[in-house]
Amino acid sequence: MARKQFDLIVFDWDGTLMDSTAAIVKCIQASARDLGLPVPAREMAAHVIGLGLQEALQMAAPGLQPPDYPRMVERYRYHYLSQDHELTLFAGVREMLQDLSQQGYFLAVATGKSRVGLTRAMHAAELLSFFDATRCADETFSKPHPAMLHELTRELGQDMARTVMIGDTTHDLQMARNAGAAGIAVHYGAHPPHELQALAPVYAADSVPALHAWLSENG
Repeated sequence: MARKQFDLIVFDWDGTLMDSTAAIVKCIQASARDLGLPVPAREMAAHVIGLGLQEALQMAAPGLQPPDYPRMVERYRYHYLSQDHELTLFAGVREMLQDLSQQGYFLAVATGKSRVGLTRAMHAAELLSFFDATRCADETFSKPHPAMLHELTRELGQDMARTVMIGDTTHDLQMARNAGAAGIAVHYGAHPPHELQALAPVYAADSVPALHAWLSENG
């Protein structure tokens, strides 16, 4: 049997494993509305998904003064926590992770979520046992800085050349390029396909089952 391309598969969370893009957009918009700021359009709110929370809100609400950042973060968390229990995984995620784990891949998460937020989401989705390591935006540099991937490969003793980052945003794919890892795009999340394709991913999936099938055949 031919050796596979990758040993470590790193997933983004929101918009890649969890169907949360629409909810995050609404929470960003509601937070701006609460503070009397111009409400960002759906495209702008979706563009900042994947960044660390404060960085995302700064970009989505450029009129916000620095002393008011904590207030907007608080409003965002209020809106998000009021409905995050309703969020679900994309169809096929659990089966894909179980299969990849059984095939012997190292699995990890690199996310713009906070550590508290990711732990809460992984517990709710009952996915903690599938992942060998995780990195969050409040622990290191935010995407597209390569730090998350550098730290994950060091922790797990893996080669960056045999690592792939899978995500739904240009932040994910640019991080992969910056780190020297391969990138896979998913077209069902926050950023439009043409923006993702401009970063030359090795594959682009229109669904989780398609991603699963490609990894099983080519990963």
